[in-house]
Amino acid sequence: MRHIFIVNPHSGPENAAPAIQRAVESLPACEVYVTQGANDATGFVRGICRSTMEELRFYACGGDGTLNEVVNGAAGCAHAAVGCYPCGSGNDFVKYYGGRRAFLDLRGLTEAPCHPVDLIRVNDRYAVNVVNIGFEAKAAARMVNFRRFPLFRGPRSYYPAVISTLIDGMKNAFRVVADGETLCDGKILLCTFANGEYVGGSFRCAPRASVSDGMLEVCMVRPLSRLSFGRLIGLYQRGEHLDSPKMKDVIVYRRARKIEVTAPRECMICLDGEIEAGERFTVECVPAALRFIVPKGAAHTGKGIDMSLEKAI
Repeated sequence: MRHIFIVNPHSGPENAAPAIQRAVESLPACEVYVTQGANDATGFVRGICRSTMEELRFYACGGDGTLNEVVNGAAGCAHAAVGCYPCGSGNDFVKYYGGRRAFLDLRGLTEAPCHPVDLIRVNDRYAVNVVNIGFEAKAAARMVNFRRFPLFRGPRSYYPAVISTLIDGMKNAFRVVADGETLCDGKILLCTFANGEYVGGSFRCAPRASVSDGMLEVCMVRPLSRLSFGRLIGLYQRGEHLDSPKMKDVIVYRRARKIEVTAPRECMICLDGEIEAGERFTVECVPAALRFIVPKGAAHTGKGIDMSLEKAI
């Protein structure tokens, strides 16, 4: 069995590659690959998977974007498993399992068991956590620009991105059809298609999500005034939006296997923080499409996590 740590040197507050290289020197059958640029991890992982049939374990060392690239390289390869060493800015997917702490033990990762998880396929790409359209996709695209400033590195970049998107992102035209049912043919604020629970660093967008039930959580928010947005965003952040009476007239919630999304003009769709553009997207759940490495101490409770403890790690 080969253990390959895929390190994004530009993810997180500092280059984690030297520290990871030192840490894995004492672990058997481990090697480190430092990515050279966007999508390099996908090509590297895919190439390794095609070159051998030996058992492979890839560990994405970075944020959700790094994990997304590794997942896209390993998807469909039965002899490959994917893990995560969360040293990036967001690391939302591991929040499903209680947060980062259990995933920061490198030896524990190499010894941990694998569990089958679903993936989200969007046309010919995959996501493991959450896919967004509308307001959140626009905000995610703008996060990249804000992360260039030291004050807004990490999850803090989400807040100025949201504020700037309040100017032009409140109404977005889409047609959304979930398992044959038309949920919208007009303006919405946003819509999420979720496998995991969290997005944007601290927003519990899909509190009822399961990564292994063969279904996606579809949550659409109708257009809101900016004043209402400010009053209700706290409910969305805490994952209380599906049950709150204050949200009942603006939320459309379904569970679905396949969703067709069309827009009148080119728009953005966000896959685990990675941005794609187009006018038509097929979003579907691919059951048990990936073996994900879950270390000892990582567990899904369905109750969310204490964000203050997560930020303190």
